[in-house]
Amino acid sequence: MANSRRTSIGAVCLAAGLFTIPLVSCSTTVDGHARPEQLVDLSKLLLAPAEFPEGFDAVVLPPQAVSVAAPDLTGVPQNAAVEPSGCTPPQQDYGPVTTAMAVGTDNDTRATISVELTRSQATVDELEDQAIECGRFAVTSSGTESTVTTQVMPPPPIDADDTLALRRTVQSGGGREAVVQSMTTLIASIGDVRVAATMMSFGPSRPNLAPLDETFVSAVQKVQRS
Repeated sequence: MANSRRTSIGAVCLAAGLFTIPLVSCSTTVDGHARPEQLVDLSKLLLAPAEFPEGFDAVVLPPQAVSVAAPDLTGVPQNAAVEPSGCTPPQQDYGPVTTAMAVGTDNDTRATISVELTRSQATVDELEDQAIECGRFAVTSSGTESTVTTQVMPPPPIDADDTLALRRTVQSGGGREAVVQSMTTLIASIGDVRVAATMMSFGPSRPNLAPLDETFVSAVQKVQRS
């Protein structure tokens, strides 16, 4: 890297001499070495528990818990088998530089709001394409079979590089033993950071999504200010 920088600066000096552009100083060497940009720990950009809507008791998840909680938001737990296999969510590094999560719980309704910040090679467009292609797929995890249904919703009206909204239903078991888990996820891409806010509830009724909207806007604005 250092040799490359010396060559580049030398070329600028030569061009300046050819066009007789006066320079204050020009050196063919540069002290030190080029260093890769240090990525900010995403936990520093995450909403604090006190910033969640009223009624939601929130905590920031430790890194070891993120790798378990984050996959659940896609309906596909860790190490689960997916059919068809092409519907498996993109791989994600769950280290603190690439993933951070905070979760708030409404103890009265058992509804949760999760805010997840990620750096991922998968673009929002790719997530949308997969959601469209995989409107319904099967998941097997620890001997339990479930069906995941995904619907692409109108994107959230917020200033961001890209946006997406998804509604998912995960049904496990059948008959009286069936468990229905519903999730609404709002996604925004800001630079290299993707913000996702998900409200999860249980049962057939749809929860009030106003707290989700509030959380999503706050989470996006915090990243934009950083």
